Amino acid sequence: MSSRDQAPDDDDLVFKALAAPVRRRMLDALRPAELTTGELCGRFPELDRTTVLQHLRVLERADLVIGRRVGRERRLSLAPLPIKRIHDRWIGDYARAAVELLDDLDG
Repeated sequence: MSSRDQAPDDDDLVFKALAAPVRRRMLDALRPAELTTGELCGRFPELDRTTVLQHLRVLERADLVIGRRVGRERRLSLAPLPIKRIHDRWIGDYARAAVELLDDLDG
């Protein structure tokens, strides 16, 4: 399915998830490697576990985070495709146009 075929609600969920600074920090924490739910909670000592899990649910609903069970642990990993879809739809064409404009100025 191409980015143009995605339901608008999918993009809305991604934008909503990315709107909160704490959720962007959670994605940053998951970028280098997967973490357990407990490890992710430990990265945010200023928040109680319930609050972290509420933010995590928003990220999972937007398909930005994937959780899988490994024994008794739940391992979380970043799912970058929704961000790429947003980039391709909202940024890619503008970035190409800017590069072409700069190229035209050089020529």
